[in-house]
Amino acid sequence: MTKPASNQSSDQWKASRHKMVENQLRFRGIKDPRVLDAMDRIPREDFVSPEQKQFAYNDCALPIDCSQTISQPYTVAFMCEAAQLTGEENVLEVGTGSGYGAAVLSLLAREVHTIERIPELVKQASERLTRLEYSNVHVYSSDGTLGVPEAAPFDAIIVTAGAETLPEPYVEQLREGGRIIIPIGSEFMGQTMCRYTMINGKLSQEDLGAFAFVPLIGEYGWSR
Repeated sequence: MTKPASNQSSDQWKASRHKMVENQLRFRGIKDPRVLDAMDRIPREDFVSPEQKQFAYNDCALPIDCSQTISQPYTVAFMCEAAQLTGEENVLEVGTGSGYGAAVLSLLAREVHTIERIPELVKQASERLTRLEYSNVHVYSSDGTLGVPEAAPFDAIIVTAGAETLPEPYVEQLREGGRIIIPIGSEFMGQTMCRYTMINGKLSQEDLGAFAFVPLIGEYGWSR
């Protein structure tokens, strides 16, 4: 993909964003019009370092601080679409990272609670989301595998790191009819994106395809 210049004007960034939506998302099967619109509105260039801005709309993950990444646009859109959001939901995102995913979710749900275990990323994302005025996003600093019980129950839980098994706190914090979107599998060899739906008090599982994520670290995840 052609690299956009890092000093693009706002109109040029908007054009790059729209091209990403058409050529990466819609072309690869993202159909939810609300998800496509949200991805077209959130300025991804504001969630990466100055050195990475020129790559903001490339079809790949990008490095951020603390040896973490911002997921590729397609992955963010895929998980948001899988969550089947209508705009009235209370959502938990596990793995705030740069805050980009939470910003996208802010246009798709009523309230977004996002949790991050790395204090430096918590500080950066909180300041960025406040500065950009995403007022319905609430950032928490804690072990993401524990969820956020004080904000539960959730209509959707989106986990942006790979787990060996589904953490029990997510099940306990999920509302009837709610969905959990989470990659399950090996720590280093890739995972299967799974959607768990709470139906009559029991979880129904669907496999949505192969992905590769950093490991989910915490009490109910991989140890470090």
